Amino acid sequence: MPTYDIERYLNVRSAYGASFGPDGDRLSFLMDTTGTPQVWTLTGPREWPEQRTFYDERVTFASWSPERPELIFGMDEGGNERAQLFRLDAETGAIENLTAMPDAKHRWGGWSHDGDRFAFASNRRDESVFDVYVQGRDETGDEATLVHEGDGWLSLAGWSPDDSRLLVSQAYSNFDQDLYVLDLETEELEHLTPHEGDVRYGSASWAPDGEGIYLVTDEGDADTLYLAYLDLETGDLESIVEGEGWNVDGIALDDETGRFVYSRNVEGYTDLTVGEFDADDPTAFETVSEPDLPGGVAGGVSFGPDAERFALSTSGDRVNTNVFVVEFATGETERWTDAPTAGIPRETFDDSDLVHVESFDQLEVPGFLTLPNEADDTGASDGDGVPVIVDIHGGPESQRRPSFSSVKQYFLDRGYAYFEPNVRGSAGYGADYAALDDVEKRMDSVADIRACVEWLQDHPAVDPDRIAAKGGSYGGFMVLAALTEYPDLWAAGIDVVGIANFVTFLENTGDWRRELREAEYGSLAEDREFLEEISPINNVEEIEAPLFVLHGENDPRVPVGEAEQIVEKVADHGVPVRKLIFEDEGHGFSKLENRIEAYSAIAEFLDEHV
Repeated sequence: MPTYDIERYLNVRSAYGASFGPDGDRLSFLMDTTGTPQVWTLTGPREWPEQRTFYDERVTFASWSPERPELIFGMDEGGNERAQLFRLDAETGAIENLTAMPDAKHRWGGWSHDGDRFAFASNRRDESVFDVYVQGRDETGDEATLVHEGDGWLSLAGWSPDDSRLLVSQAYSNFDQDLYVLDLETEELEHLTPHEGDVRYGSASWAPDGEGIYLVTDEGDADTLYLAYLDLETGDLESIVEGEGWNVDGIALDDETGRFVYSRNVEGYTDLTVGEFDADDPTAFETVSEPDLPGGVAGGVSFGPDAERFALSTSGDRVNTNVFVVEFATGETERWTDAPTAGIPRETFDDSDLVHVESFDQLEVPGFLTLPNEADDTGASDGDGVPVIVDIHGGPESQRRPSFSSVKQYFLDRGYAYFEPNVRGSAGYGADYAALDDVEKRMDSVADIRACVEWLQDHPAVDPDRIAAKGGSYGGFMVLAALTEYPDLWAAGIDVVGIANFVTFLENTGDWRRELREAEYGSLAEDREFLEEISPINNVEEIEAPLFVLHGENDPRVPVGEAEQIVEKVADHGVPVRKLIFEDEGHGFSKLENRIEAYSAIAEFLDEHV
């Protein structure tokens, strides 16, 4: 079986972010054929797609107008996350910058149903907070109307069916939100979800009659998210679908027909249900189908006209991301996009196994273990154990799921095993599990990594002396913390855009993010001493394993200074350390040439030290 280089694997394409055109005869989607995600359209399943944008920078979303042959897409510059909104005329190809305020972030809030206006949230007025704006489709950026001044992290969940109101969400942390209705005529804001403590209110959608809201929440005694209906007149919240021990992740609803798709996250795998709400009883519905899609993870639903069908993307360990269209009435699925695998046979990709590791306090930590072809559960084929990359997700309120990763498949092809833990603090396993790493309990999640490594060391297919830690963002902190807390476990560490010093991170992160992050990690005012204590930069003398640090110069989330200071300190202690900074990237690497350089360097580093 041939071995392919990293450039070949990084040329495996992804198609996602689908949106149906107003007549249902065209579908837009994002695909990274040119090296960065751009807008493409096609008119039928597996037809030759047409590229519609041609930028060096990534496009982050695209949304068709409900009435005209045009769409709005978002794009930032150099990974700075200060996205601008652009309108693309699908007939002429002309593109217009609708916002043209490059110092501000613009967060899409949706088209009005008549297609005459769109809404967005932006921090134009004050970098630390988001306001709500409405703009005519043919207006320029400075003509947008400020309809509400916010005091925190606001986002929009859509226009009411009659376009008179906007549904507004305010986040205080990833596990505490509020919902409001903004009347566009009076500009009055009605608070829908007064509560005490941390309660999640997410994936909010207007009911077809505009008299209620469908959402997922853990309000009450629930640990996991359930699907509920909120009556706007009475304020009553009624449960519709329980997650049965797992999160109902979200609902996509067509507010003209009442047709919907909701998903459950079952141990990281997506379980979809298609149905239709009763027009006379908003809490009653009929289940129509449960589509069977390839891969284990699906999402990003976009309904076509009259909700006769919907598009979504799906991915799996052995399934690179593509857009499928599902017939509402039958649940029949058809792949529309043909994102290629760069000539690498799909049958060479490896599947992961879901495993559970007992941690220091008997907590069961889930994770996905993938072994290369030459190894199995009884041991390596040549009698020697294989090296392992422990890849730790960011967040920390995130979750590693069995979706496609070209980087993972490359290292598997090179003979590495791959382990992806969902340590305490991860999303997807209930609010209690997610809170087990909050503030003073932060290092318990690092202890979970130790338990996972010790479990790997006992695995018959693994070489216990060749285990490397890899992670990005918060996962980068986890790498550095694991290297300082348990230095004898590691052969190498790879820190990608990671946090080295919680104090400097919180001082220098984007103003709009600081309050949200302090809710998770602890505040500079009250927890500074603890934050200093657990910061890897202050325990760097414990690191023994060679370290590779990669970062983007324009990172607005974890500033590049985090990379600079950890590299300097590690080098001062005589440990082999390498640094690679990309001047045209932000929080991660979106450009193909940079990804090739980064992962080629990572592969060389691991080959040398592992």
